[in-house]
Amino acid sequence: MGELWREYKSEVVFFAVIVVIMVLGHRLSHFLPVEFFENVLAPFQATAIMTVCLSGAWLLFRHTEGSRVRLAWAWTLLVWGVTEALLVALSAIWHLPTLHSGTDPLSSVSIVAGNILGWALILYPTEALRPGWMNFRRALTQVLPLIALLVVDYFIPWNLASLLTLYPVVLVVLLLAHVRAYRKWCEENYSSLDDIDAQWIVRYLAMLAAVGLSFFYLCVSHNPNRLFMQNILLFVMFVYSTEKILLRKDPWEGMVVNEEGELPIEEEPETVDTLANAAYRAKLEQWMQEKKPYLNPNFRLIDMREVLPLNRTYLSQLIHSEYDSTFYQFVNGYRIEEAKRLLHENPDMRIEDVASGSGFSSREVFTRVFTKETGVTPREWSKKV
Repeated sequence: MGELWREYKSEVVFFAVIVVIMVLGHRLSHFLPVEFFENVLAPFQATAIMTVCLSGAWLLFRHTEGSRVRLAWAWTLLVWGVTEALLVALSAIWHLPTLHSGTDPLSSVSIVAGNILGWALILYPTEALRPGWMNFRRALTQVLPLIALLVVDYFIPWNLASLLTLYPVVLVVLLLAHVRAYRKWCEENYSSLDDIDAQWIVRYLAMLAAVGLSFFYLCVSHNPNRLFMQNILLFVMFVYSTEKILLRKDPWEGMVVNEEGELPIEEEPETVDTLANAAYRAKLEQWMQEKKPYLNPNFRLIDMREVLPLNRTYLSQLIHSEYDSTFYQFVNGYRIEEAKRLLHENPDMRIEDVASGSGFSSREVFTRVFTKETGVTPREWSKKV
């Protein structure tokens, strides 16, 4: 139980913070004076969001470094920043009631406008999970259902507000279907999943879901201050996401992908040569034992070409067929054995030094992987031996 808590503590804390923000924001909105919110707090929140978005977009445009993922988030921030700037200008300069939340549910047109802004938040995870997949045609295909629902709502006396507000949920569910495939791809190509794992994408989608729920509340509630919680969630999401995306590695960097967001399949032999695979395996194991390339935390599948001049697809196939594992599992098996050797020969060695000395990027990653594979923590294993 203790190990499970250590492994998922950060996730539990993260989701707990999101829930607390939503609950407190909802409760506080009922006690705020309406005039104070509409004349002071709402413009201040919009200005804060505008500042974060425009400054974040400027920073990302300067440091895209050829990354389409960063570029997607930069454009998202720019769209939101300009929108918030227009809202502030309309409210402050021309005194239009743009920021006045009112007591009536939002109109269908307002809901569609909000959905299109929400759709912009889908650009980043789509590019992160399936780079190059989103183009103008697919973007139009995703937005058209909203326009169609708006037309139906206009000509037919049906209340389609709930369908309009729940439409982003469909897009999020579609994205979740790609998370598993993305993680598998990372494990087949990288020996360390730090900053590229699907864990961050799941966090982002959780924040997006929270924003979606607050938008639903904004659309159907009669609370005059209903915009308050939405603005808080957006501010937190933009600040946290910009910081993470700036520091996050792009696993697709330097790799050419097709329009489906996948690496092009390289030519494979029509039949598997068992004798050749046995020879490749012997050569690979000798190289791993003598050169110890796994001690490099950034060791990748394509680095194996130093000893095996094969394409990426064949290398991945070789690991699967000979070791029944992904590249990530294969390399970490060597790292764990190296860590066991260090712990056995140096019982008083610090865990941090054991982690770095066996090729792991951090103590936390080392402890998590070691405990998962052996059933005990590194220190417990050392005492037991």
